[in-house]
Amino acid sequence: MPTNDKLTLKFRCPRELEGYLPRPVPAAQGVPDWLKAMPAKAFSSINLRDEETVKRCPPFVDAMTHGFLLPLICDLKVENGEITWDNDIPPGGELDFPRSPIGFHDPGQVTGTPIFDAGRFFMKFHNLWAIEAPEGYAVYFTHPANRFDLPFTTLTGLVNCDVYTDTWVHFPAHWHDRNFSGVLPKGTPIAQCIPVKRDSWTAQTSVFTAEETKRVHEFRNELGRQHDLYRKNFRP
Repeated sequence: MPTNDKLTLKFRCPRELEGYLPRPVPAAQGVPDWLKAMPAKAFSSINLRDEETVKRCPPFVDAMTHGFLLPLICDLKVENGEITWDNDIPPGGELDFPRSPIGFHDPGQVTGTPIFDAGRFFMKFHNLWAIEAPEGYAVYFTHPANRFDLPFTTLTGLVNCDVYTDTWVHFPAHWHDRNFSGVLPKGTPIAQCIPVKRDSWTAQTSVFTAEETKRVHEFRNELGRQHDLYRKNFRP
């Protein structure tokens, strides 16, 4: 375990791939251009005034900037339903690893799911970084948060990366945009990984007490007066 206050998620790759693979990046450094460019306020046709956009919504942005993003290892060219690539990573040496950026699953593996499509292969992004989490932590792998602009959707999975550390975790994905034509560039985020501590939880339900009802009423009134209250007071 690290001796400072920061926990460390370790990413390791075969020696032959050093300098060839784009490195994982903190999600805060991978904010898409459309979020940077969008206005903080826009006119509401319902309320007939300028109101804040999701750019000013802390939970929306915090989800996008939490954890780490794993990048596509090379350009993918998509044309007429075909995917091609030109990958310059060297062949395996001491370790064998896939040189292709993607692989495929038989569609039968998602039989019974809403994404099953008979006769259409199910794709998988290859990730060549082995990932090690601190003891007691798993890693939650999912589609990059709020990245509706991407032509695929990465499936979500939870991996015990504190013990499952000596191989790769690849990412099955549903290519949902059949009309996409062009290049998906090297470095495009293919998955977001968020360390989560394994704990045992139970659920408890109850009704508000009189004191809790008073607090909720007062707090909601304060939220109405200060629209940026959460941003100022409830974020680290």
